[in-house]
Amino acid sequence: MLKLEKITKDYLSGDTAVKALKGIDIEFRKNEFVSILGQSGCGKTTLLNIIGGLDRYTSGDLIINGKSTKKFKNKDWDAYRNYSIGFVFQSYNLIPHQTILSNVELALTISGVSKKERKQRAIKALEDVGLKEQIHKKPNQLSGGQMQRVAIARALVNNPDIILADEPTRSIRYTNQCTDYGNPKRNIKRQINCYGYT
Repeated sequence: MLKLEKITKDYLSGDTAVKALKGIDIEFRKNEFVSILGQSGCGKTTLLNIIGGLDRYTSGDLIINGKSTKKFKNKDWDAYRNYSIGFVFQSYNLIPHQTILSNVELALTISGVSKKERKQRAIKALEDVGLKEQIHKKPNQLSGGQMQRVAIARALVNNPDIILADEPTRSIRYTNQCTDYGNPKRNIKRQINCYGYT
């Protein structure tokens, strides 16, 4: 489904090239749950951004469903992000002046879903993460854990093929049947599975 071949990523810091990724080779299967572990600054977020099409690799190839991305144009990356990827960002990336319902609807607006269907699907996604009663609140009226659940709802609402989550369990306190109290790090997988994803 998704394959990285000898992926490198270099950044310029002044006159110095910083090698964020050095020849990453990895393949992901359909319905596979993968955790990327490493110390701060080792390139985890950079790798997620490249997989999600938010950042371009310096060399190598990202192969999606057997197709190379070496010749992808901006419109190809846009379509990939809009229809195939759901992001849960480390800093949530919620729009502060909009309600959480509008924040979740935004993912569907970009994909061209009708206004009526957008609202229905966004409400269902927020209900699934336990926030149905909060839909008219703005992000600054929520706790950190609630904001992270909004980010999860936004990532799932478009039924993406791939869900990328950057530190997804950092702020969430689980209080429902999806909780594995014995292993908090498994909670994000249980949460996603409870909403019908594998």
